Amino acid sequence: MKVLHVDLSECKTHVEEVDEEFALKYIGGRGWGARLVWEHMKEDTDPLSPENIIVIAPGPLSGLYLPSSGKTSICSISPTTGIYGDSNIGGMFGVELRQAGFDAMVITGKAPELSYLWIDDDDIQLKSAEKYAGMGSIETEHQLREDIGDETVKVASIGPAGEKMVKMACITADWGRNAGRTGMGAILGSKNLKAIAIRGTRDLPVADLKRLTGISDKAFKKLSQHNLFEFWQRQGLMSVIDYANTAGIIPTHNFKDTHFEEADKINGDVMELEYKIGDTACFGCPMACGNVNLVKDGKYAGTVIEGPEYETAAMFGSNVGVSDFSAILRANYLCDEYGIDTITAGSLISVMIEAYEKDLITLEDLDGMALNWGDDESVMEMIRKIAFREGVGDTLAEGVYGVIERWPQLAPIINHVKGLDQSAYDARVAITMALGYATSDIGAHHARAWPVAKELEMGCNWDLNEKADLVIYHQTVRPLFDMLGVCRLPWIELGFDENTYAEFFSAAVGIEFALEELLKLSNDVYNLTRAINIRLGLTRDDDRPPERVFNDPIKTGPHAGKVLDRDEFREILDIYYQRRGWDIDGIPTDETLKASGLEDAIEYMEPKRKAE
Repeated sequence: MKVLHVDLSECKTHVEEVDEEFALKYIGGRGWGARLVWEHMKEDTDPLSPENIIVIAPGPLSGLYLPSSGKTSICSISPTTGIYGDSNIGGMFGVELRQAGFDAMVITGKAPELSYLWIDDDDIQLKSAEKYAGMGSIETEHQLREDIGDETVKVASIGPAGEKMVKMACITADWGRNAGRTGMGAILGSKNLKAIAIRGTRDLPVADLKRLTGISDKAFKKLSQHNLFEFWQRQGLMSVIDYANTAGIIPTHNFKDTHFEEADKINGDVMELEYKIGDTACFGCPMACGNVNLVKDGKYAGTVIEGPEYETAAMFGSNVGVSDFSAILRANYLCDEYGIDTITAGSLISVMIEAYEKDLITLEDLDGMALNWGDDESVMEMIRKIAFREGVGDTLAEGVYGVIERWPQLAPIINHVKGLDQSAYDARVAITMALGYATSDIGAHHARAWPVAKELEMGCNWDLNEKADLVIYHQTVRPLFDMLGVCRLPWIELGFDENTYAEFFSAAVGIEFALEELLKLSNDVYNLTRAINIRLGLTRDDDRPPERVFNDPIKTGPHAGKVLDRDEFREILDIYYQRRGWDIDGIPTDETLKASGLEDAIEYMEPKRKAE
């Protein structure tokens, strides 16, 4: 097992052999990334400085013959939030990194000019990318492959937003697969790294190939027999639009509401019948949830993109009042090409629309461009302004904290946790969702915990202890998938048994692991990322959902009038801390850190306790 270290400032590389103890304790992916961030971090490091590291880490199951094994974690200290950040990307990029012989890559420093990293198995070169300066992510990927002369090369790149260090910039690979959250693209931009291109030719090691093949054959068959399997291939995550609207949790008009009257104009049926022209899938995935869509006529004719997924469709649909699916596709395309996180961009644009509607900002603040719900053309222009840091876009490019610094009066209408804009599921109807957002180590992101469906299914009147346990389980099993390098969708959408992943891992590494052992290791990593954040100044006050959850009742739909009770939330947060083994201020106790094998974190936690 090897980690490739790249020092861009010195134009040097070296390869580190990973010992078995480290490899098995942190498993891979997000686990390896978090530990490497911990070992390299300093409390006063600017996330956009050469000193900050960025870790690209597929997992030990990435690229193996098993369902949906194409995931890679990208980890660092986030420029969006100022705390630990990671983002997960699907497709083929991480698989190719492993096939080149590397289980992770650590990038430090800053290249002397705009550059790209070329990895051709053991041949590693830093090359000029001046030719690609200002190019969009999708165009860069195409052009690099053409220049290298190999269409099979895997490329991860940033667009102009990343080059300009827009704090919501993402990293894009495989024509629209994005590491979208926490600003990982801005970190590459700060390092003058336009792209990473990889060609790998090696086989991947498997301890017991016969066992793995047998388990995988059964897994593929089981998934294909699920009653929703064929429907999932047809619509993917776009099927969630109808579910979220019916359930009363879809973001509407900057989360002022949770029901969109025109949802039937932007749902999976509309996509499938009028726009879809093909499917895409990540490595080894039978679900093929990626939808290739084409706008055939109208002002956005010719737009073709892989997407949208639910989050993008909701944030650039109902949340900005747009009911034209072709406009959503165009917004998706622009964000992918410029290299911008669709959740954050859609969120902040909706904030500006509401702020203008309520006279909290002026027309002059908006560079003379009025913003209104449903005005798709102004949405497109705001996306461009953000990407190129033009006018008001320069403020939005600084993310939540930049907007609040300029316009403090907007703080109550910005839906975020720890500086990361909330994903497209309202939390007023489910205290578990509010708790999941509030205690997420990266900010308000559904990928860390999505317990809302379970709470709605069971009703609200069940024990807070059980609700806290549900959130903790989600925050343990979901990151485990990131550590292994597999997708969570077979589990969450098709009910695939998570115990099977322990069998996959055991066959791959040749050491027997039960699911409970892997979950314990995942929980240890959650304590590690908590320790990182405590070192960086996070306190209990940061573990709170957006103010709108408490203050603004839902207007329409099945949960009209609903808000969360602030006292009840404080109570469940106390329970959550206690069940995690954290003290009343949310700091892991010495006993918890020791049990997680994090004795080296204790010295950093003690001063924080005294300060409290």
